[in-house]
Amino acid sequence: MKSILQIGVFAVLVIAAFTPALQAQTQPQQKDLVAESPSTDADIKVVIDYFNALLVGNLATVKSLMAENYMSYGPNTADSSNAKEELLAWAENYKIQTNRKIEFISLYFKEEPGDFLANWVNLSGIYSCDIDGVNIAIPLQITSLVENGKITKQLINFDNLELVQDSGSMAKMSKNSP
Repeated sequence: MKSILQIGVFAVLVIAAFTPALQAQTQPQQKDLVAESPSTDADIKVVIDYFNALLVGNLATVKSLMAENYMSYGPNTADSSNAKEELLAWAENYKIQTNRKIEFISLYFKEEPGDFLANWVNLSGIYSCDIDGVNIAIPLQITSLVENGKITKQLINFDNLELVQDSGSMAKMSKNSP
């Protein structure tokens, strides 16, 4: 019993000895991970122009702002679409949606080190439209990767439950909506 107690006390002392060293490590600061790019304003404009064109149904402009290798992901992990699929989905949305609006704030960041080194534009806001006379308002968050003046990738998050509760059925909406 005495040796178990001695081992326990020894273990506590070892943990205590290393705890200050672990606590002394610094967390990276935002300024170390994120930077402004010379193309910040232009990249934000690309994304805002893209969404404004979606709202008014100008798919030619939308297509011109998509990179050749464009991909969209979300809201579910299994949902993805390339440029052609995205344009077809929005063409279908226009048949059932009226009074499309988006209110958003934008945030730009350029990831510095790591796997996500790139220029990213983040939009958070509310997408709304009418379907069969029912107004649907969907909180959403979209992060867009902009390269060479084109959107290469979009990560889209919105709550499908919001659609079900507002409209009674998600069947009418394409998987790529808001």
